[in-house]
Amino acid sequence: MVKKQTGQRPGRLIKAGTGYSAYVPDPPPHDIVWTPALVRGLSDADRLIGRLAGEGGRLPNPHLLMRPFIAREAVLSSRIEGTQATLGELLASEAGASIDRSPDDLREVGNYVVAIEYGIKRLKTLPLSLRLVRELHKKLMTGVRGNTARPGEFRRTQNWIGAPGSAIENATYVPPPPNEMMKALDAWEKFMHVRSTPPLVQIALGHYQFEAIHPFLDGNGRVGRLLITLFLVERKILPSPLLYLSAFFEATRREYYDRLRGVTEAGRWGDWVEYFLNGVARQSEDALSRAERINGILIKWQKQMAGSTSKVPSQLVDLLAENPFCTVGGVAERLGVAFTTSQRAIDKLVKAKILERSGEAKRDRIFCARAVLNILEEPPRLS
Repeated sequence: MVKKQTGQRPGRLIKAGTGYSAYVPDPPPHDIVWTPALVRGLSDADRLIGRLAGEGGRLPNPHLLMRPFIAREAVLSSRIEGTQATLGELLASEAGASIDRSPDDLREVGNYVVAIEYGIKRLKTLPLSLRLVRELHKKLMTGVRGNTARPGEFRRTQNWIGAPGSAIENATYVPPPPNEMMKALDAWEKFMHVRSTPPLVQIALGHYQFEAIHPFLDGNGRVGRLLITLFLVERKILPSPLLYLSAFFEATRREYYDRLRGVTEAGRWGDWVEYFLNGVARQSEDALSRAERINGILIKWQKQMAGSTSKVPSQLVDLLAENPFCTVGGVAERLGVAFTTSQRAIDKLVKAKILERSGEAKRDRIFCARAVLNILEEPPRLS
């Protein structure tokens, strides 16, 4: 039984080395005392994520819209870790543009997209498990930061969280040492298969637990946030991965870390779960609003192209749902048409003010559906 404010650590501090102690979290709690605030929070989150699942699933093109939402999550989750690439830069790069941004930044964000898409496919044959966690980490961390994070491997040495360049003796948090870590991970995996806890509460508790264990040398935050989305899809709470919490965590970063620390230091589970459920509710509203507005724009553009003698302009509008950036060569390849046919379709959309020229490159000119990009780049809804 877990009270909202226990005043006690849900774990123990152990002497792990000279001058520092490590924190070993207890297994996640299965029971919550349902305070009025938690009941309201769960009801609100359940109602809004249910609406997103229902209405989002009825959109004519939810799978097309999934791609830019994944890209947005990749950018925001990576930004929490210090990566500076923007959503526009990632999408333009994917469309074939040459971007004035660190290749390392773009690679890290691109790896996040790869990891999400891999995880969604992998869930068809493998449940949420430690094996899947390792596979996701490998996709996420391969080719970045010199592979020092040992992609796909749980750590065998002690890590810690602190200011850049700080020693472990000055760390703000030291997770369990490797010999205690695997026991904690086994308990986490068992907990994620439990069916007696409301799923949104379960993933809130599971997210805290994963971050407290910190099983990798690097990439723990990104893997932990990615697992939230995969859990919602695995439990069929969402038909496709339209909901992501990184935007909420990024916009409320200080509160995010304060609430996690409140659990570690004083067992404030209720505060953390309330915060998490509020994030689910607000981001469900946010995602549905973006998806509906983008879909409305695409329907309008399709009507504008309905009178065309060629199907290519209409097909190009569909591509803009996946990525608002495009090039003549990229469209020709995607649609299997001649370069000149692609050029005529893009010219038609430019004339209709659907596309506009982006950048000054003379070769591989890139075009952007600014109305779609503007919706994707809006700040997250927090209330």
